[in-house]
Amino acid sequence: MRSIWNGAISFGLVSIPIKLVNATESHSISFRQIHLEDGGRIRYRKVCELEEKEVSGAEIGKGYEDSDGTIIPITDEDLSHLPLPTAKTIEIVAFVPADRIDPLQMDAAYYLAAGGAPAAKPYTLLREALKRSNKVAIAKFALRGRERLGMLRVVEDAIAMHGLLWPDEVRAPQGVAPDTKVTVNDKELDLADALMDTLGEIDLEDLHDEYREALEEVVAAKAAGETPPAAPEPAKGGKVLDLMAALEKSVREAKESRGEEPAEVRQLPQRKTSSRTTPKPAQGRKSTSKTTTKKTASSSSSSSAKKSTATKKTASKKTASATAKKTTAKKTTPRKRSA
Repeated sequence: MRSIWNGAISFGLVSIPIKLVNATESHSISFRQIHLEDGGRIRYRKVCELEEKEVSGAEIGKGYEDSDGTIIPITDEDLSHLPLPTAKTIEIVAFVPADRIDPLQMDAAYYLAAGGAPAAKPYTLLREALKRSNKVAIAKFALRGRERLGMLRVVEDAIAMHGLLWPDEVRAPQGVAPDTKVTVNDKELDLADALMDTLGEIDLEDLHDEYREALEEVVAAKAAGETPPAAPEPAKGGKVLDLMAALEKSVREAKESRGEEPAEVRQLPQRKTSSRTTPKPAQGRKSTSKTTTKKTASSSSSSSAKKSTATKKTASKKTASATAKKTTAKKTTPRKRSA
């Protein structure tokens, strides 16, 4: 890897010669601007406004524009004499726990390579000290005409440095959170935790840039004079009306995609109310039930007839006895009077 900056790490009284190299690279596909009519390249040319002619890179320098529009030339020699101790030095100013660094501050990443054999010993000493302390080093350094903030940490057997934004360069999240008051219950949080557990386990090495791969296929097809592959129809998204149902469905789909048993969420069926109070008679016994019903009806009618006959006999006996008593009374009454 080619170094982009040479200097030293200042670690107290220890100075470690190092080379700064980029730790990341971009794989994105870049396009050129062309003239649609004939496919010619569109280029931007650097033209001097006073002479109205194109100038080369060797003729271009730096200048600061004042508030009244005056241009103040600034040369590389002027910048080399800046009163900064970090002009060629990465000056470590503190060691702090890694969780003290806000990820919003992180910028570009670099590797710090030891500058020759004499730097191997102090380089290894700083690396092992960072490992044992479980801390990161906060440093200041100057790069590309400005002083920057950096964080040094250990990556495998190397020391990496992340450029950090200054604290006043990170904007506060005012007006970003929703203003509507929302209440989240425990069941919703449990489902969200289940979804996080299902989606959280993944190897980062398996992730890749699908957009870049699709773009490469389009470029290859166009270069071969073929029709580019058709894009799949996007899934139709709907409004989430029931958050619980959406979470449950998300957990099921995530588990199914990983070959796990889907989480079944069943609702108890509602009982249907029936106007029938007695169960239907069992099939195959209709004739028996009818015969039994007829026998029961006939027996009940005979018993009713017997009861009515007995009642009539009893009533006639009572009437006869009452009549006899009255006749006897009439016969005895004149004898009493005559006496």
